[in-house]
Amino acid sequence: MSTEPILQVVKGDPTPEELAALVAVITARSAAAVVPAEPDRASDWATYWRHARQPFHAGPGRWRASAHP
Repeated sequence: MSTEPILQVVKGDPTPEELAALVAVITARSAAAVVPAEPDRASDWATYWRHARQPFHAGPGRWRASAHP
């Protein structure tokens, strides 16, 4: 394990509150960069019916065939 500081103040004299705010911002930005965005997808119910249904084809006797896929 390294004992080098991760963050170092090289100029100025920040208060503990200012350092805490800086660490909070850096932590929030790095956490947001690590988590990949979840892709939009349809619900499982919508996906099931999208694949279960067959397209309707009009024509003579098709109403009879629609009951027996």
